Amino acid sequence: MVNLRKAAVIGCGFVGATSAFALMQSGLFSELVLIDANRDKAEGEALDISHGLPFARPMEIYAGTYDDIQDAAVVIVTAGAGQKPGETRLDLVKKNTAIFKSIMPEIARRRLEGVMLVVANPVDILTYTAVKYSGMPESRVIGSGTTLDTARLKYLLGRHLDVDPRSVHAFIIGEHGDSEIAAWSSANVSGVPLNDFCDMRGFHAHEESMKEIAQQVRDSAYEIIEKKKATYYGIAMSVVRICSAIIRDEKSILPVSSVLHGSHGIDGVSLSMPAIVGKNGVEGLIPIRLSAEEEASLRKSAEILKGVIRDAAI
Repeated sequence: MVNLRKAAVIGCGFVGATSAFALMQSGLFSELVLIDANRDKAEGEALDISHGLPFARPMEIYAGTYDDIQDAAVVIVTAGAGQKPGETRLDLVKKNTAIFKSIMPEIARRRLEGVMLVVANPVDILTYTAVKYSGMPESRVIGSGTTLDTARLKYLLGRHLDVDPRSVHAFIIGEHGDSEIAAWSSANVSGVPLNDFCDMRGFHAHEESMKEIAQQVRDSAYEIIEKKKATYYGIAMSVVRICSAIIRDEKSILPVSSVLHGSHGIDGVSLSMPAIVGKNGVEGLIPIRLSAEEEASLRKSAEILKGVIRDAAI
């Protein structure tokens, strides 16, 4: 039976530890198990985070083993090599697919009934790998996808237009990586089409601004990694947001990564499209409006990912 108040984090590097810290503060769970190939690392992170509990909500945080994930509502997999300066997310494929091929059979043996949330990069390739080697239903294996990229887009648009980014409704779709697409055709600010809202705010060079902002979103991770060697705060907040949608069965629409079968002419590859996320993981895709150019870019993104899967013999 699934314990809706329990989560597990597999991998206690920067992203895993920061996600655990953010989850501790969120109040979503009363039990959090940390698992790492280095047991001491998991124990140290559990102790360090637990020492902040007097300032938060009571919960149990501890280092555990794969046996502890069996009844977890959400298992968050962050294990894998981090992206180094000069590397693309796709450069991590061989190293991290090998790690996932060792982790997924362990999860399969525990017959996990909750949702698996893949966060390690390249997240689309690893989500596909997780589906293939875990034996879990596709709907219950989701990747963080372009949730963070979309947050970056909203943040930059909010700054550009001097409005609350929570009032900006726009998505990054496709690969979480260099071939991602800003879905400008469906973007709006509280129901007002984006270009119309830009005109209202005195911005008229639409194409130039959209190109610049999309490039900033795409390059955000590279810039952060160049300056501080890793990104982890933004993705940790994304993990909390996705977990909230699952645990509270919110039916929230989030651009998570899942295996597509026919949507936009794409089949057999995992990438991000706006999806209804609830207690059972992905419950359906939302067919947002795309221009012919955006559709073509989305299919190109899918072909790039398919090529990586084929070359890596996943």
